[in-house]
Amino acid sequence: MKYEHFTQPLAPRKIWRQRVIKSLGFAGVMIGVALALGVIGYHYLGALPWVDAILESAMILGGMGPVATMHSDTVKLFASFYALFSGFVLLSSFSVFTVPWLHRLLHHFHLKVPKE
Repeated sequence: MKYEHFTQPLAPRKIWRQRVIKSLGFAGVMIGVALALGVIGYHYLGALPWVDAILESAMILGGMGPVATMHSDTVKLFASFYALFSGFVLLSSFSVFTVPWLHRLLHHFHLKVPKE
């Protein structure tokens, strides 16, 4: 996404809203892909039923922690890597979502005020 330079006028609200919607969509896709990877991993490596795999993935991705007990070393390693990956996705998706808001705020403060 291309943003205006601080020397240019502030973008109209319509363009800003489009940027917010795009960033929300991209953050949603990031979270959806991460959730799908977790569900597939917990289902096939951890032998969890689909609903339990969704619960486990969502809890880890949301930062709440594990629910089910992992029984094999393979799924424990997967859970460790997925937890680290989930932290990265959580921070990245939050950053992607807040970019249009922060850009508009900072751009607003850098606008040249006409002299009286």
